[in-house]
Amino acid sequence: MHWLPALVIVLVLARLAAQLCLEAMNRSEVGLHAGVPPGALSDIMDEETFARAAEYTLAKSRFASLNLIYEALVLLGVIFSGWLPGLWERFDALAPGAAWSGALFLVVTGLLLSLPGLPLSWWEQFRLEERFGFNKSTPGLWVSDFLKSTLLGLAIGFPLAWGLLALVSWTGASWWVWGFFLLFGFQLLMLVLYPKLILPLFNKLTPLAAGAQRDQLLGLADRTGFKAKTIEVMDGSKRSGHSNAFFTGFGRFRRIVLFDTLLAQLSQPELEAVLAHEIGHYQRGHIPQRLFTGAALQLGAFAVLAWLVQAPWFNAAFGLTAGALAPTFLLFGLLGGLVTFWFSPLGNWISRQHEYEADAFAKEAMGSAAPMIGALHKLAQKNLTNLTPHALYSAVYYSHPTIVERERALTAKG
Repeated sequence: MHWLPALVIVLVLARLAAQLCLEAMNRSEVGLHAGVPPGALSDIMDEETFARAAEYTLAKSRFASLNLIYEALVLLGVIFSGWLPGLWERFDALAPGAAWSGALFLVVTGLLLSLPGLPLSWWEQFRLEERFGFNKSTPGLWVSDFLKSTLLGLAIGFPLAWGLLALVSWTGASWWVWGFFLLFGFQLLMLVLYPKLILPLFNKLTPLAAGAQRDQLLGLADRTGFKAKTIEVMDGSKRSGHSNAFFTGFGRFRRIVLFDTLLAQLSQPELEAVLAHEIGHYQRGHIPQRLFTGAALQLGAFAVLAWLVQAPWFNAAFGLTAGALAPTFLLFGLLGGLVTFWFSPLGNWISRQHEYEADAFAKEAMGSAAPMIGALHKLAQKNLTNLTPHALYSAVYYSHPTIVERERALTAKG
C-alpha cells in the first residue's frame, strides 16, 4: 500500500514544522524582554543573570532546531534508504524466524541508530554547556559513559527482546498480553535494581554524612511519614553544574537522592523544602499513579503491535517481511513518536499538577512557602532557567510549571 510511506513523510514533516515553530515562538518570547527581567521577576534574578539565562535559552533553542532537522533527516533516511530491509535479511538468515536472531537484529539496529547523534551530543556537552559553565565532564568520561551504556543496553536489551519475541511461539495469539506483563514486570524490577546496580556504574552514591544536616533531613522524613534509613548524595558535579533531586524505588526499596551540587547551593531550610517536595510525590500517590498510567499505555501499545504484526501491509510498506515481529517492533519504536508527540501536552499537564501538589505538601511540611520559594529562586539562578517561556512552548514541553507559576501557587491563599 503506497499511502503508508506517504503518510509517514507527512507526519515527519508535520511534527518537525510544529517543533521548529515552537522553538521560534519561544525564542521570540525571550527576545521580547531584551535581557531585562520584567518587574515581577526582578526578585528571582538580577539583570545580569537574567540576560545570561536568556542567552543560554536562545543558544539551546538554536541548537535544538538544528538537532530536530538532523533527526528528521536521519529518520527519513533510515526508513526509506533500504538499509533496514538489507540488515533484516542478514540477521534473519542466521536463523530464519528464530527469536534470538530477531532480538539480535533489534539490539544491533538500536546501537547503530544511536551513532548518528553522537557528534551533536558531543557538541552540546563540550561546546554549548561548556560555554555557559555547566560542563564538568571530560572527553574520556563521555566516551566511558557511551561504552558503558552500550554494553549495558546489549546485556539487558538482548534477553528482554528475545523473551518478548519468544512469547509468540510459547503463548500463541495472546502473546501481546504476556508481553505486556513481561515488560511491566521488568520495569518494576528495574525500579529496585537501578539505584543499586546500574546507577553506581555511572555515579558514586554515598550516604549523607552524619551531622546536624543529616539529622534534620531525616527528622523531616520521619514527621512527614516517610521512614528512611538514609539519604544518598550523588556526585552529579563530575558531569554537570546543574542540580537536581529525585525519588526512586517503591516500598521498602524507596530512596531519595540529592545531587552534591544541590547541597552546595541551598541553605538548610531550602534543602528540607526540596526533600519535602520529593516526599510529597510519594505521599500524594504520584508514583503508583504514574505506574498505572504507564501500564495502561503499554498495554494499549502491545495491542496495537499485535494488530500491526497481523496486517500484511505494514512491514511490507517499508520493504520488510510481512508478519515478522522484530521488524514490527522496530518500526513501531521508530514511528510511534510521530503520533505520541501530539499528546505530550496532556502528559505534561498531568505532571505539572503533580508538581503543584508536591509543592503544596512541602509548604505544609515546612509551615511556610518561603523555604520552597527560596529554593526555586536559587535553582533558577544557578541553572539559568528561562523565566519567560512562551505559553504554548511550556504547555508542550514542560513537565514542571514555570517558576512564576509555582511561586504564584505557593503564595495563593486557601
